Amino acid sequence: MSFFLWNILLAVNWALLTGHFDLENLVGGFVIGFVLLWILGRGTGQKTDYFRRVRKAIAFSLHFLRELILANLSVARTVLLERRDKIKPAFVAIPLEVETDAEIALFANLITLTPGTLSLDVSTDRRVLYIHTLDVKDVDALRAEIKRSLERGLLEVMR
Repeated sequence: MSFFLWNILLAVNWALLTGHFDLENLVGGFVIGFVLLWILGRGTGQKTDYFRRVRKAIAFSLHFLRELILANLSVARTVLLERRDKIKPAFVAIPLEVETDAEIALFANLITLTPGTLSLDVSTDRRVLYIHTLDVKDVDALRAEIKRSLERGLLEVMR
């Protein structure tokens, strides 16, 4: 059984034992289970990349939260302060490094969750994602920023 499944089972058991089945208690149980599994894994000498991946997932989540806040501020500034004729919406094609259906779907949803951007379609060969953006000054810079800030972090977590 995978470490992740064990971690989930330990978190659920923690919630059941404490009698409080809420998000805070489940997260606490997940953290306690993570520490227990880490100690047991080191003691038995089992090799796994689970612990590294969880740390990367947490770091990526915090990074995405930061990007989300910055995007909200940018959209608010654009909507409130920019003149309509200065706003430059655009359709942008982003070449994909993500390959699996899960990676593509998660990447597209992360873009859609970010204010000011919307995922529209994936090419039939699944190599290009088409998005719409509210305001873009430099298409190449936007493309590079999305690939750097979202796609690279997602690939580190997923692979």
